[in-house]
Amino acid sequence: MNKSISSIIAMTTPGILRLLMENRGRSLENAAETLYNSRLYETLEDEKTKVWRLSYHLLYDLLEEELTTGEITFPCEQI
Repeated sequence: MNKSISSIIAMTTPGILRLLMENRGRSLENAAETLYNSRLYETLEDEKTKVWRLSYHLLYDLLEEELTTGEITFPCEQI
């Protein structure tokens, strides 16, 4: 993975984790496990998808969709 994309993901992840903790009442450990084991995170790490360019708020919404429905509807300009 590109070093700059890795840095962007590292800056985005805390916001997603915070929202998981606030909105779902999860501990930091549980929020991290949820995020890192998600299909969204797998897609986020794939630099070809360009998902890493999305805001952490939108990424959180996509994660919520995945957790609720098992599916992710990416914005049209992604993937």
